[in-house]
Amino acid sequence: MDRPYIICHMSTSLDGKTTGSYTETQEAENAFEEYERINQFYHPQAWINGRITIDENFTFYEKPKLRENAPVILHDDYVAVSNGENYIVAADPSGRLGWKQNYVEYAGRPKAYVIEILTEQVSDAYLAFLREKEISYIFAGTDVIDFTVAVKQLKSLFGIEKLKLSGGGVLNWSFAQAGLIDELSLIIAPVADGATDTPTLFECSEKLPPHAPVGFHLKSVEAAKDGCVWLRYTAK
Repeated sequence: MDRPYIICHMSTSLDGKTTGSYTETQEAENAFEEYERINQFYHPQAWINGRITIDENFTFYEKPKLRENAPVILHDDYVAVSNGENYIVAADPSGRLGWKQNYVEYAGRPKAYVIEILTEQVSDAYLAFLREKEISYIFAGTDVIDFTVAVKQLKSLFGIEKLKLSGGGVLNWSFAQAGLIDELSLIIAPVADGATDTPTLFECSEKLPPHAPVGFHLKSVEAAKDGCVWLRYTAK
């Protein structure tokens, strides 16, 4: 296969929410512990998040410090770290994330080096910013990311054989519509949210083309810690 094996691994509430007030409960904390245990079971070489998820958890809406008179930079892929044990991949079409350094440390996982997925909309100033930070980046698309192209580059340039997809919902749905989810792994916390304005596991964006439902085959069901359930599906 010319791309990584892709597992969408997520923790949700009973009503399919991925964030919201339920995340402050003990049930959600138990589910997160199970999530990390199962993450070790899969042992992915990289995980991919959307820009909003990255901002909420890692860059905290920091603005990148861009030079006013940045040089013209060819829109070619740039590999700063090619032999990392672990990577965090950011879907950031126009280049908006304000990284402080070229890696993150999270939940006891190995240090994860940053790879940005960009489109041709990105500015030369942002490319210069990434190069100054020694942050790798790849191009995939004109104004919307072509994830089919992107995941092939992740394998060919960085040797990533197993990639974990962990949302948000629009990113997850983009991968599902492109046929890029090989396995779906869900940790369901025994708690409901009930809100109508919090993100769910899969969400369609107005920027995406018309879409069709996506089916999965059930692979296994496992009772996990403190009432959580681990569901595994494979793609049809």
